[in-house]
Amino acid sequence: MMEDYKLEIIETIAVIVVVLVVRFITRSWINRTLKKLHLSLLRRRITVKVINLFLSIGALVAIVGIWGIDRERLIIFISSVLTILGIAFFAQWSILSNITAGMILFFSHPLRLGDRIQILEKDFIIEGKIDDITFFFLHIKTDKGEMITIPNSVVLQKTISVLSDQKDKIQASKAKTK
Repeated sequence: MMEDYKLEIIETIAVIVVVLVVRFITRSWINRTLKKLHLSLLRRRITVKVINLFLSIGALVAIVGIWGIDRERLIIFISSVLTILGIAFFAQWSILSNITAGMILFFSHPLRLGDRIQILEKDFIIEGKIDDITFFFLHIKTDKGEMITIPNSVVLQKTISVLSDQKDKIQASKAKTK
């Protein structure tokens, strides 16, 4: 009986070992990269968790393939997940759109924690320092001490001016010490 599943067991162990090694390498690379960008420990942890989630999903798909789960059912499941993600990217009203917009803001938008920004609205201007970027909201602290929260999907649609960023502050502090 054990002989029948020997190859599947070895392949499963190999997938698990590869995932663990890739997690270790990825975690150290992410921590080094995000330290250079001067992002907080909380942000690094969130990034590592997101990467680990994708690695786990990939490992699960590989293990399901190794053990010969019905491919038609697997394809239906994967297409359902991709459909939900597609709706999240394009549906403005969706809660999922705020989560995906938060990931876009975090990974590829020029905004960083601690940046001083100005959001240009038709009737008024919002100016302040970025206090936090969560999965749903961008938190801005104004000069008056007010905390303004804006949904991430709305932030992606607005014109934003970065007045000063974290790199400028670090360079200015280094110049003062020299």
